[in-house]
Amino acid sequence: MSTVAFQTLGCKVNFYESEGIWQLFKQEGYEQVDFEASADVYVINTCTVTNTGDRKSRQVIRRAVRRNPDAIVCVTGCYAQTAPAEVAAIPGVDIVVGTQDRHRLLPLVRQFQEQREPLNIVRNIMKTRDFEEMNVPGFSDRTRGFLKIQEGCNNFCTFCIIPWSRGLLRSRKPENVLQQARQLVEAGYEEIVLTGIHTGGYGEDLEQYRLASLLEDLDRIAGIRRIRISSIEASQIDDGVLNVLKNSDKLCRHFHVPLQAGTDNVLMRMKRKYTTAEYGEKIARIHDIFPDVAITTDVIVGFPGETADMFEQGYRFMEKMQFSEMHVFPYSKRTGTPAAVMEDQVDDEIKDERTHRLIKLSETMQLAYAEKFVGQTLEIIPERICKEEQHLGMIAGYSDNYLQVAFPGSKDMLRRLIKVNITKPGVSVSEGNVMHSSEANVVASL
Repeated sequence: MSTVAFQTLGCKVNFYESEGIWQLFKQEGYEQVDFEASADVYVINTCTVTNTGDRKSRQVIRRAVRRNPDAIVCVTGCYAQTAPAEVAAIPGVDIVVGTQDRHRLLPLVRQFQEQREPLNIVRNIMKTRDFEEMNVPGFSDRTRGFLKIQEGCNNFCTFCIIPWSRGLLRSRKPENVLQQARQLVEAGYEEIVLTGIHTGGYGEDLEQYRLASLLEDLDRIAGIRRIRISSIEASQIDDGVLNVLKNSDKLCRHFHVPLQAGTDNVLMRMKRKYTTAEYGEKIARIHDIFPDVAITTDVIVGFPGETADMFEQGYRFMEKMQFSEMHVFPYSKRTGTPAAVMEDQVDDEIKDERTHRLIKLSETMQLAYAEKFVGQTLEIIPERICKEEQHLGMIAGYSDNYLQVAFPGSKDMLRRLIKVNITKPGVSVSEGNVMHSSEANVVASL
């Protein structure tokens, strides 16, 4: 039996797509082996969001070539799309496919086996207008069902290379999204995570069907217990989406709403489509619907032109927002983006100091948010066996409001929805105990 090994770098979309590629190999009778083992075919799904992503992708490619020089090495993903000639020039790379045409990978492997000639089929992603369908009926290592609903982005933020690696926004046909959602339910997934490159933009290229319409249709599917939006821009939280939140008992009390910067001057230089006032107003409206909602966000520190006063102003704005967690990134030049050649680049030492301050703020807010739920019973879908010393003998998973909770349990409880009473708050992981049915009934009656 032929073997294939995968290595995926980057975002959840890449992991989703690697699973789709694996399904193609699986149908051809391949066995999947660990990437560190000797395989007949290696598939490296690359990332290019930063220059560091490019470098890590090259390192992984070279590792595969060293592992088995006779293997067929296939490189796909964002780095392959933006720099196909550079990837093809790496000794040992046999097949280069970008962020489209992944369905052709098996025929290309067969073609290479016959002709032993390197193949580079990357083409201009900006000319692509159709969503590439991939069959993903389940996930080999995930307890939540990820569901890709769109591709590409039209925003062209000045720090971001992604539109050039993924192309313009393309929405998946609603009927195909709903069909795969039903597949995931049949496979036993109780939580569906909607994902994409610009998830909140779903439907902008469709007639009279937007994200709110899709959420309403997903809400009607029997068997789905939770629907989570992986990320949504503040500008796309419209009345339609907010109305669905009011009327659904399946949508999670968690929204990841990227902020990127806490001052209007920096947001304008980033070419973001909102002001801090508009962002704050949208977050306030979500809090009105879900008082205990978790709002997580992304923040870029030290963007070109960010002064000390701007940082302090942004810091105070973030404190006011009371995020449940912030993902903090020091600005890193991305070759090919407008921000990389902007004047007033911020010194690395200053970026590091500001980054540490915001990480500390995030940890303070994380703990404050977790403390609200001590004594409450939350529904957790455990997805891993804990390996940390302080949580040995426990399993851990996420609540609907994205608290990661560890509690005593066993492997047979994974993927099942478990009622857990929160006993100890934590910055990254809180702790709790399983509520048995009689205890849960007492709590419910109080």
